[in-house]
Amino acid sequence: MRTQKKIGLARVLSKKGYCSRSQAAVLIRARRVTVNGRITADPEMPVQILRDRIEVDGSPLDKAPPIYLVMNKPRGVVTTASDEQGRNTVYDLLQPGSPWVGPVGRLDKASEGLLLMTNDSEWAAKISDPASHLDKKYHVQVDCVADGALLAKITRGTVELGGDKTSVARASIAHAQQHLCAKAARILRHGDKNSWLEITLDEGRNRQIRRLLEALQIRVLRLVRVSIGPLELGNLKKRSVRRLTAVEKKAIDRALGDC
Repeated sequence: MRTQKKIGLARVLSKKGYCSRSQAAVLIRARRVTVNGRITADPEMPVQILRDRIEVDGSPLDKAPPIYLVMNKPRGVVTTASDEQGRNTVYDLLQPGSPWVGPVGRLDKASEGLLLMTNDSEWAAKISDPASHLDKKYHVQVDCVADGALLAKITRGTVELGGDKTSVARASIAHAQQHLCAKAARILRHGDKNSWLEITLDEGRNRQIRRLLEALQIRVLRLVRVSIGPLELGNLKKRSVRRLTAVEKKAIDRALGDC
């Protein structure tokens, strides 16, 4: 019989959906976790999930039921469990006493819109993995009146950002009655001094859109994520949180190639 691979204890608590890996490390160092009846203070202690008996505060560590949440993150809220500067976090938007969930990827403080949260760490990793090429769509207000030349730079594009290339799957903008990109999902607006773009990424590196537009000397005024794969933000109000439906979960899994 092949021996099951061992993984770090803190990672086990995370994989089981009990808490984040960093929170697990705090619990373990506080000597609140036992393995086969013995207290350990080592978050990296190798254990076997199916074989070793793990308890937290004397209670067996059972795999938590999977939770999948959809949030409309407002601007000014950070995507962390706690913040050293005392800023509001996405956890302030959850009901008090809610089971632990972690954000799927990140939206920076100034960004807003669709954010998934779950205790299913493997599922979250698949969505966040650039190799999944799961489209993520954003509505972006910029400080200029965009034209076809700008769109061409964005859509064909490759801009060197810190040694790697950032590409945009597609972008669209509407000028009055002129639709400048055939692959546009929506027609967006412009004013005398700024424009709204729709940009779809299939990678999602850290601050990718902001860095890309900054390289083109364009300032982002607002950035709203409106979809992840087949899941759309829809009419979910700002600061609101709801459960992902079974149909939506299946659609995302299909887009990830899991069905």
